[in-house]
Amino acid sequence: MTATSPTIFAVSSGAAPAAIGVIRISGPRAGEALRALTGRDIPERRASLASLRSHTGDVLDQALVLWFPGPATATGEDLAELHCHGGRAVLAAVCAELGSMADLRPAEEGEFTRRAFANGRIDLAEAEGLADLLEAETELQRAAAMASVGGALAGKVEEWRDAVLRLSAQVEAALDFSDEDDVSEVSATFREGVGALAGELGNWLDRPRSERLKEGFRVVLGGPPNCGKSTLFNALVESEAAITSPVAGTTRDVIERSIAIAGVAFVLVDTAGLRGEGAEEIEAIGIARAQGEFSRADLVLWLGAEGEGPEGAWEIAARMDASDFDAKSTADFTVSAITLEGVGELKQAMVQYARGRLPKPGETALNARQHARLNEAHEALLATSGLDDFLLIGEELRRARLAFDQLIGRSTTEDMLDALFGRFCIGK
Repeated sequence: MTATSPTIFAVSSGAAPAAIGVIRISGPRAGEALRALTGRDIPERRASLASLRSHTGDVLDQALVLWFPGPATATGEDLAELHCHGGRAVLAAVCAELGSMADLRPAEEGEFTRRAFANGRIDLAEAEGLADLLEAETELQRAAAMASVGGALAGKVEEWRDAVLRLSAQVEAALDFSDEDDVSEVSATFREGVGALAGELGNWLDRPRSERLKEGFRVVLGGPPNCGKSTLFNALVESEAAITSPVAGTTRDVIERSIAIAGVAFVLVDTAGLRGEGAEEIEAIGIARAQGEFSRADLVLWLGAEGEGPEGAWEIAARMDASDFDAKSTADFTVSAITLEGVGELKQAMVQYARGRLPKPGETALNARQHARLNEAHEALLATSGLDDFLLIGEELRRARLAFDQLIGRSTTEDMLDALFGRFCIGK
């Protein structure tokens, strides 16, 4: 951003009415706007009490105001904050006054954060982490997002990039002096260095992805008609989400519900009862979809005949309250969705199982874009192992550096930035 960039403003606190409403102003005219509202110079980086007045002299509000001259600010620009009373009319009046000033305009979605990125205050990985933090609904989501916001991934990427630069220097030396006796090949430790770095990237690529935190750990209930799937589904989501009936084929399509249990996000999926004969056309479609859900599941709860479920499924002996209850000799859990006996233990086990397969609290988790860029760097490093030509080796190392730069936003596209910062609210 430059001195000719427009100065932007927006309410950056929650929706009014509230006790306090914070209006943020960022850009080259932020200081002038603050003086125009308060009628005086405001000390730097100290909260000051001031009356905010319109250009006609009317008092709009009495507020705490703060002045942060750039570039050491959240956006990298001159920045002012007005901590007003949080009534709708107050905030609307102050924003209207700001909008009447020359070269000031309301901010767009995510524009404050985008300016922070453009001015080098945060990198792309930190911006993505901030977007995830604003959308976090569970404790695991919050902890993973905070790791990205804190720069954990960016710090690792810088370490990896520096390692590639050191490896590239060895290749450049070999190229520069290949006709001399001093250096005719890369050092003996070059291949070891490439292998060690590729191994570390491989370990990161094997980590659980952040999408699973956001979308939820997918648990699918499967089995034949009238085995208790829908009743157990309702008990797990604690609502009458699925219709239950003794009539075979009542559930004809996939039913999904997103819930959080002990801070872990789950997507619970109820499916059509599986049977080979007697299914009419619509029910047959539901059965086909149910079978497709098994391949997408992180965990299948199998309520059907023992041993007939998908590989790795948990054997659930349901309907233990029923007079015709048929126990399973290898049941992982025996439950009654009517009396809720055993349901609590099943939920606890689901949480423990999911936690073992989701990013650990505070551990940095890669999203799809970051995973793709890191994989590109990993493949480039692996490609050097079969090469002897210094020029080709140097090109693969250059590819790895480019992937790292794209990962943290040193090289990116406007379309991708538009999509990212469009996830933010107006005041962020």
